[in-house]
Amino acid sequence: MYDCIVIGGGPAGLMASIAAAEHGANVLLIEKGNRLGRKLAISGGGRCNVTNRMPINELIQHIPGNGKFLYSAFSIFNNEDIIHMFNKMGITLKEEDHGRMFPVTDKAQSVIDALINKINSLRIKIMLQSPVKSLLFQDNQVTGLEFKNGERIHSKTVILAVGGKSVPQTGSTGDGYEWAKEAGHTITDLYPTEVPLISNESFIKQKKLQGLALRDVSLSVLNEKEKVIVTHRMDLLFTHFGISGPAALRCSQFVIKQQRKIKKDNVTMRIDLFPDKKEEQISNEIEESLKLEPKKSIKNVLKGYLPERYLLLLLEQVEIYDNTSYSSLHKNKLLSLVKLIKEFTFQVQGTLPIEQAFITGGGVSIKEIDPKSMSSKLINGLYFSGELIDIHGYTGGFNITAAFVTGYVAGMNAAKESRKR
Repeated sequence: MYDCIVIGGGPAGLMASIAAAEHGANVLLIEKGNRLGRKLAISGGGRCNVTNRMPINELIQHIPGNGKFLYSAFSIFNNEDIIHMFNKMGITLKEEDHGRMFPVTDKAQSVIDALINKINSLRIKIMLQSPVKSLLFQDNQVTGLEFKNGERIHSKTVILAVGGKSVPQTGSTGDGYEWAKEAGHTITDLYPTEVPLISNESFIKQKKLQGLALRDVSLSVLNEKEKVIVTHRMDLLFTHFGISGPAALRCSQFVIKQQRKIKKDNVTMRIDLFPDKKEEQISNEIEESLKLEPKKSIKNVLKGYLPERYLLLLLEQVEIYDNTSYSSLHKNKLLSLVKLIKEFTFQVQGTLPIEQAFITGGGVSIKEIDPKSMSSKLINGLYFSGELIDIHGYTGGFNITAAFVTGYVAGMNAAKESRKR
């Protein structure tokens, strides 16, 4: 009989185990794979973006999927507590752009090793390569679990920290949703977030822009009335299937929500190549350049002003041809070009599948979880943490922060409940 069983060896599970043990619980940590921390190992491009140092209000704004649910948890354990905890474990963190915190080693493995060393020092029992079949219940109380080999283990509390359905190679294959359903919980619709977007536009299919990166542009998702739903100003990458890069990833969840709203695949997106410049300024700058070389072809004059392949696409769209010069240019075509530089619209038809997303949207309904303890409102002794819950943020240390915070709060409260029982 354990005080607390934690299922899942990712960031939420590791933190939940540590918190439960530090609060006096006899803890068993179960991982179906052959090692702990597989998702941590690939986070932040292998450098492990441990947390984000933004003020709490800003941080929660960067968790658009039910981030407000975390206010209570942040009042117990927050991003500064995460930083302090790693410092105590000998991992010095450094702050990079937009509040992102990385280990000074720039190696995710150093973070994983520190957490595993802490787990070992707290004498937490670890079971690897131990896939769970189901949870055990009696009289509205979780009593333990059954492994796929038929073995059963009993515990006063169980914390589910098994992740969502994204990045399944790390072990997140959606097992926890079935166990939550068996406990009577609602699973909200699952969908990919922080995921590249697919487009069937001819310029994508013809690979005219494949591999082209646009730096510091504004990418917007538009509604059916061409009004902006959301805009993200970041880098953008054209691919052979559509668009990727930070701006596209951040817009992806809004594309899916718009598709559901209009019940159609096609969603309009818009690129503003120069977010800091107004149309008039761009028009003046282009005209000044063209006037200096009125006989030269426009595409050659403007090569340095716009990325070349992007320029050629825009010129094609406004029917300015290879041999067109300023002296032979119709004024309206120049205005059309300037408008496209500020408002290049195109259609996307959705995203890559959830398995190729960084994060899973949807999950165990937050209405059925106590935000102060991460405990189930339906089953005594059952706790949730991490991506399994219907919470999701942008990339940049926000999801891992939510995982660590919900893991800590779940572990602490599971230990307290086990003492009462």
